[in-house]
Amino acid sequence: QVQLVESGGGLVQAGGSLRLSCVASGRTFSSTAMSWFRQALGKEREFVAAINWSGSSTYYADSVKGRFTISIDNAKKMVYLQMNSLKPEDTAVYYCAARVIANRLSDSPSAYNYWGQGTQVTVSS
Repeated sequence: QVQLVESGGGLVQAGGSLRLSCVASGRTFSSTAMSWFRQALGKEREFVAAINWSGSSTYYADSVKGRFTISIDNAKKMVYLQMNSLKPEDTAVYYCAARVIANRLSDSPSAYNYWGQGTQVTVSS
C-alpha cells in the first residue's frame, strides 16, 4: 500500500508560480513511477507530468512543457511540481499518483495504482 498526500495548491494570478508537493508513505521501489494529473470542473482527468523513482526520466504533457517541472527527492519520498507562467486554463484539482512497479512512464490514469486526495489550483486572469 502507498499513501499519497498533496499540498501547495492555492490561488495565483496569471503569469505567477506555484510549487506542489506530494509525500508518499508505504512501500515504494526503485521501479516506482510518480505522476501528476489534473481535473478541471466538468472535464476528464488529464495527464500533466511523470517521473521515475531515480529522477533520470521525465515525461510532460505538451500543454505544460517548458512551464512545469517535475522532480523527486526519493530519500524523502517527495515529488514536486514546479508550475511557472501559470494560465487560467491551468485551473484544476491536481492529483499525485503512483505506480509501484512500472517499466515505463505512462500518461494514462489507469496505469497508476494509488492516488492522493488532490489539491486545488486556481489561476485568475
